[in-house]
Amino acid sequence: MGLDHAEKRGAYAGQQACLSFGKGQLGCGEVKLREVFRVTRERWSAAPLVPSHPTLSGLREAARGCRACPLWERATQTVFGAGGRDAKVVFVGEQPGFEEDLAGKPFVGPAGKLLDKALVQAGIEREEVYVTNAVKHFKWEPKGQQHIHKKPNAKEVAACRPWLEAELGTVKPEVLVCLGATAAQALLGREFRVSRQRGEWVPSPLASHVMATVHPSSILRAPDDATRHEQMARFVDDLKKIAQVMRQL
Repeated sequence: MGLDHAEKRGAYAGQQACLSFGKGQLGCGEVKLREVFRVTRERWSAAPLVPSHPTLSGLREAARGCRACPLWERATQTVFGAGGRDAKVVFVGEQPGFEEDLAGKPFVGPAGKLLDKALVQAGIEREEVYVTNAVKHFKWEPKGQQHIHKKPNAKEVAACRPWLEAELGTVKPEVLVCLGATAAQALLGREFRVSRQRGEWVPSPLASHVMATVHPSSILRAPDDATRHEQMARFVDDLKKIAQVMRQL
């Protein structure tokens, strides 16, 4: 029986993993094509590609060849997380945008610049945090010459979750911050609503302190300057709660 398109993508992912890593790391002995086929028939998942003993550099290298879902086909490259192994705070957004897709780094576009500004106002150094996204490839649709952001669906978020779990397991943050609904629902459950629970500390096994707030891109979409200023002030207030916890760590 021939392989369908998803299985072929899975086979290619497994082959890439075998080519990219020697035995003892993520070799063919650990990533069997049979296992990749089984996973891709049931669901998209990057799990077979995650190194058994992950480091941030090893995860970043492994994710470069990820083909676990179709988003890689239109993206320029994988955009993995950035920050130090010893970061006490991890911020998780939705997905890379156009600028991030080109640069290969998270939060370097307009939303990232707004986040940087808010962190400064809250008294948090960007170097103190690790930033990443729930999805590592840019999902977009064409509009003329532009690449317009398109929200990843639940299947795409689930496919990428093993990378995010591995990042959190490696960094082991004291504070985890979900930026926006996609990140919050990916990590805190599909029933979680940022509109109702933003800025609140919520119990979670993922970190000692877990909070969700808006994604900075939502502030950029405010209809006027007055609304944008108000939303920015509220966002900074959320970040100040994080800064207060950081001072106690």
